[in-house]
Amino acid sequence: MSHIKIKNENLISEVIIDRQEALNAMNPDVLSELTDAVQKVISDEKTGVIIITGEGNKAFIAGADIKAMQQMNAEEALRYGKAGQKLTLMIESSSKPVIAAINGFALGGGCELAMACHMRVVSENASFGQPEVKLGLLPGWGGTQRLPKIVGVGKAVELITTGKIINAEEAYRIGLANKICSSNQLMNESKNLATEILKNGPRAISSSLRCIKDGLTMNIEKGMEIEVEEFSELFRYEERMEGLTAFIEKRDPKFRQ
Repeated sequence: MSHIKIKNENLISEVIIDRQEALNAMNPDVLSELTDAVQKVISDEKTGVIIITGEGNKAFIAGADIKAMQQMNAEEALRYGKAGQKLTLMIESSSKPVIAAINGFALGGGCELAMACHMRVVSENASFGQPEVKLGLLPGWGGTQRLPKIVGVGKAVELITTGKIINAEEAYRIGLANKICSSNQLMNESKNLATEILKNGPRAISSSLRCIKDGLTMNIEKGMEIEVEEFSELFRYEERMEGLTAFIEKRDPKFRQ
């Protein structure tokens, strides 16, 4: 039985984790299914923006499956951790913007998956945390690497070493959430954000995402070198001519025909 659903409309692909009986927790099978689904929509020509969310209003992803992990030995845990990292790296490296629409719990692996997304729209009942230390573990899907870059080292160390859970308001205050809305408006707000993005040049968006991602791992001189190369490369494509011409002609550009 598949626990992943995909919906596509108006160039927006929704990837929905539907394992509500376990608060959408990620066991190895669900992780594999979600990886396949994300890979599919990234390569889909009819997808311009991706929204990842959890079914129901209790959880985005409550975390990795504790019962499944209880049965793992070190070698199995290594494979499971690498599989989770593969998924988060795929999301982070996507040439198409990925929005996490977070409804309820985003804990452990759920928080890590949300952080791999480019943006996070959250409901008022959302909560975030990396409580792995309470289980004698640590975040294994990129949490120790991404959280400091998003919220700063001090706050990341506090959250990871205490394992405490924070609410939507605190997540927004520290920069973990882009926007808070009511639960019943979560998908509308996420789609509105996706629609705003879709008005712009797809190559320009993809190049911008690459520059941002690469720039986080190198000094500013190297980052700016990549930036100017990507900037100049866009002049090879009709997309930039359409954008510049539309501006001069005082009309909306038509990037996606």
